[in-house]
Amino acid sequence: MTTTITAAVSRGAQSPFTIENLDLDDPRPDEVVVRIGATGLCHSDIAALDHPMLEWPAVLGHEGAGVVERVGDHVTDVKVGDHVATSFAWCGHCAACLQGRPTRCASMRELNFSGVRADGSHLLHTEDGAPVSGRFMGQSAFASHVLVPASSVIVVPDDLDPVIVAGLGCALQTGAGSILNALRVTAGDHVVISGAGSVGLAAVMAARAAGATRIVAVDMLPSRRDLASRVGATHTVDGAREDLAAAIHEALGGPADVAFDASGAPDAVLADVTVLKADGRIALAAGGFSKAAQSPVATGKSVVNVLVGDQMPHVFIPRLIDLYRSGLIDLDAVITRYPLADIDRALADTRAGTTAKAILIP
Repeated sequence: MTTTITAAVSRGAQSPFTIENLDLDDPRPDEVVVRIGATGLCHSDIAALDHPMLEWPAVLGHEGAGVVERVGDHVTDVKVGDHVATSFAWCGHCAACLQGRPTRCASMRELNFSGVRADGSHLLHTEDGAPVSGRFMGQSAFASHVLVPASSVIVVPDDLDPVIVAGLGCALQTGAGSILNALRVTAGDHVVISGAGSVGLAAVMAARAAGATRIVAVDMLPSRRDLASRVGATHTVDGAREDLAAAIHEALGGPADVAFDASGAPDAVLADVTVLKADGRIALAAGGFSKAAQSPVATGKSVVNVLVGDQMPHVFIPRLIDLYRSGLIDLDAVITRYPLADIDRALADTRAGTTAKAILIP
C-alpha cells in the first residue's frame, strides 16, 4: 500500500523541475510520514544539481518542516499531530553517533546520498511503478510528504510558523553551529565571515547572539553585504577587493579571533587565515582549503572542517528556536517565500544572490 504525494522531481542536472504525483511507501516500524508545510532551498540542493549525488530522476530538499501524519509501530518519540523539523539521517550505533556527533556518522554517505534506504529499497515511485531516488539528506523534502527515519524528526512548538522552522534547517544549523559549536565564539571576540549567503548570514546572526564585538562580513554582492549589516555585521568588506586581507584587518581593527568561510573561494580563505591571530581558528563549511593550507601564514593556526554545524539537531534546533524567539536571530529578514511550483524561479534567484534564503511551500 502506498500514499500518493506531490513532489518537485529533478530529471537531470540541467533540466527544470517538474511537479509530479508519486507513490510514497508506507512507514516501516522505525519510520515516520510527515506532511510538509515548508521546505528550505539550500546550497547543498544546488550542489546536488551541479554535481549529481543521486541517480535521476530524484527528489531533493532537506530542510523540511511539517506535521506528523503516520508513525511506524516501533516509534515512541513522536506521535501523529506533532509539529516537527526534519533533518539528516544517521545510523545511531557507530562510534560517532554514540558520542553525540551524528554529523560524523560512519554511514553518512549511504544513508543520505544513495537515493535508497539502507537495505537498497526505493521509497518513491512514479505512478507507473518506476523507481525515483529519494531520502536526499534523509528527507527529499521538495514534496507534500516525506518518509523519514524517526530519528530524523525533531519536535518543535505547535505555534511556530513552518516557514521559520524550515529556515532552521541545514544552512542555519551549519552557519550558527560553526560559530557556536565548532568555533565557540564568546563575548568580545572579533570574527570575520566570508560569504554572506544563507550559511554566512546565519553565522553573522549567531556571532551577534554570542556577543562578538566586531563582526566583519565579506561578500562580492552589495545586496548581501547590506543584509549582513541588517542582521548583525558591524562591518562589511567587498570580497572582490585585491587587498582583501588588508581591508578585513582594517575593518577588524586588528587580528581576528576566529574566522568562518561559507564561500569556498580559496582567495577568501587565504585572506581569512592571514588576518587570524597567532592561535586563531578558522572553520570551513565549503571548499577552498588547499591554497590556504599551503601558506606559511597558517603556522600556529587551526583549520576545522565543519559538517552541518557539528551539532545534534535534537539539541540545537530548540536552541535556535529560543534565539529566534528572543530576537537574537532575525530569520524573517533573510527569508523569501515561494510556492513549490515556482522552485525553478527560487533556484535562479538563489544562484543570482537576489534571495538569501528561499523557502518553498507545497
